[in-house]
Amino acid sequence: MSRSDDSFVAYGIEDRPPLGTSLLLGVQHYLTMVGANIAVPLILAGALGMPAEIIPRFVGTFFVISGVATLAQTTFGNRYPIVQGAPFSMLAPALAVVGVVTASDPAGPAWQAALLQLQGAILVAALAEIAVGYFGLLGKLRSFLSPVVIAPTIALIGLSLFNTPQVTAATTNVPLLALTLLLIVLFSQYIDTAHRVFGLFPVLLGIVVAYGIAAVLSAVGVYAPDTSGYVDFGTVLSAPAFVPIYPLQWGFAGGPNSVTVAFPLLGEVAFGVPQVTSAFVVGMLAGVGASMIESLGDYHAVARLSGIGAPSEKRINHGIGMEGLMNVFSALMGGSGSTSYSENIGAIGLTGVASRYVVQIGAAVMLVVGFVGYFGQLVATIPDPVVGGLYIAMFGQIVAVGLSNLKYVDLDSSRNIFVVGVSLFVGLAVPTYMANVGSAGAFQEGMRGVAYLGPILGAQVVSNTVFVIGSTGMAVGGLFAFVLDNTIEGTREERGLEEWEESAEADEDFASAYDRFVRGGTKGD
Repeated sequence: MSRSDDSFVAYGIEDRPPLGTSLLLGVQHYLTMVGANIAVPLILAGALGMPAEIIPRFVGTFFVISGVATLAQTTFGNRYPIVQGAPFSMLAPALAVVGVVTASDPAGPAWQAALLQLQGAILVAALAEIAVGYFGLLGKLRSFLSPVVIAPTIALIGLSLFNTPQVTAATTNVPLLALTLLLIVLFSQYIDTAHRVFGLFPVLLGIVVAYGIAAVLSAVGVYAPDTSGYVDFGTVLSAPAFVPIYPLQWGFAGGPNSVTVAFPLLGEVAFGVPQVTSAFVVGMLAGVGASMIESLGDYHAVARLSGIGAPSEKRINHGIGMEGLMNVFSALMGGSGSTSYSENIGAIGLTGVASRYVVQIGAAVMLVVGFVGYFGQLVATIPDPVVGGLYIAMFGQIVAVGLSNLKYVDLDSSRNIFVVGVSLFVGLAVPTYMANVGSAGAFQEGMRGVAYLGPILGAQVVSNTVFVIGSTGMAVGGLFAFVLDNTIEGTREERGLEEWEESAEADEDFASAYDRFVRGGTKGD
């Protein structure tokens, strides 16, 4: 895997910084996505009505899944330096499953019954993703993906969080958010050459300094407990020191859909058996589909920021296949899925650290600390305004990376301008419409009233699929750009395909885990 001459990266994908430096850089990569990886379990815990004493273990489970999935992807999958975490694209169908199950008055704890149904839906949907990946179905689309399609898709990954509550809530602590953003900008752009530490750790420094100031202001009473920016250390001290996390962990002795097994030394352990309901599986398939589209954009974004060519068909296939396998793992562990995260891709742009080794070190740290209750609760105390400032810096970078792909296309072409502009607009407008509708159930009800097509559009399978994909901006914009770019007349040169393919990675440049460990091949990365 070669790096372009004009690449700005400080550490390329194959580079291995010293262990101490890699440890800090790896933690920095994870801090960029920690807010999202905690937000998903907390949102689900609230919807589930999960008991408070279970939540630290639930959050820890997501970090263990993230650590294992990242190590698997960077070692055996696409081998890009992308952190894996809980997908928002699968959150909508997950909440739909939770809502239906908890409202049905199930036997035993409602939150447990809903989790077992969620595990079953993810498990089956993940098998489809594995097939799509390892049978090469998504990779075959690569020849139809021009920069005109990739540019709005990646840009919408960044734009998808422009209205997140951490950024735009009326109650947010604007001075603290602005301070966090200014610190990251200062360290990464203005004084990055003053000392190596500023260039390598701008995100880590920005978060630590802003968090420290918020903690001090909270301790002296400037920030009240019920205000944005308050840091509550009391919750950290009350968290359990160790949380047991193991496969099929959401079972109860004597409970429904649970199996109790006696182990030497450990005694009896109850395992929860995932439950499969076809309607829930179909809804989750839509979430997995949106996740795959998002990951495709992530692969192109990380390749561009790492100073290398666009991903080959073979690399795409192995990446998606591994994401499917890790979704199976997540389901067995009791999480809500796993996918490539865009957050740390933005960190590559700010820091120039694209080392696979660094991300693997960070993943190993997260895997270990997932079992430490104090850690999960400490991270949860990072104030929303600090996370909001981080998001502006990270996702603004991704927007620009997406648009930079347009350097390959003819920007004097009206068809290109039309495709990019309309795709961006639709990618923002449709998810906003879905958010205003409110829920998959409300959308289904509305679709039933459509003249002539109501019986089809109002079917749960159809409406849930449209709602989930329509709620994902990069899926909407990417699909819209894909259709327009491949149906509106335009030359290959005009669409940027010729120059794009010249710089793209060839299949033989990527060595899969099978190539490296079974066949003993050395070619490729």
